[in-house]
Amino acid sequence: MVWWLSLRPFILLSCLFLAACNKPAPERCFGIAVLNSNMLVGFANGGIERELESPSMKMGKTKDEFSPMKRSEVINTKIQFAEENYEKLKDFEQTDDSKDIIQNSIALHDLILPFYKNEYTQLAKLYDEDASKEDIKKQVQAIHDKYSSKFEELYNKLIGSGKLFAKKHDIKVNWAM
Repeated sequence: MVWWLSLRPFILLSCLFLAACNKPAPERCFGIAVLNSNMLVGFANGGIERELESPSMKMGKTKDEFSPMKRSEVINTKIQFAEENYEKLKDFEQTDDSKDIIQNSIALHDLILPFYKNEYTQLAKLYDEDASKEDIKKQVQAIHDKYSSKFEELYNKLIGSGKLFAKKHDIKVNWAM
């Protein structure tokens, strides 16, 4: 029983080390919280509408067969990416250091996910069902009017906190802004 007592400091240090390993590296946290937000750019300001007007091509049953993606597939892909990223964000341990970028990124995801699932899904359906250009244009304008300024506000807040985080951790980023 005495030998067990001599192992307690080693066990305690091992537990602390393993707990520290659970914290994401600054680069990983930055990548998921800030860099992945690039996939959200275009929300409510024309980017997604352009994707829906001219969707990507997908491969058919043979390597020479291609067809345009359905617009609902485009939106579902965006929803899937945003949900997966959102789950990763929620799983991160928020430290004093990473709290701002994680919380700002979560707030951005909280804004866009319901709108992808509702308004953008409805817009995709209009495209897929060959609705009139007027109906599509009305839906696009309604989305822009309702969500564009809030998205820009949250996105700019995230990028601002991301710049501070990157500078603090010497993460090299070309902001192109």
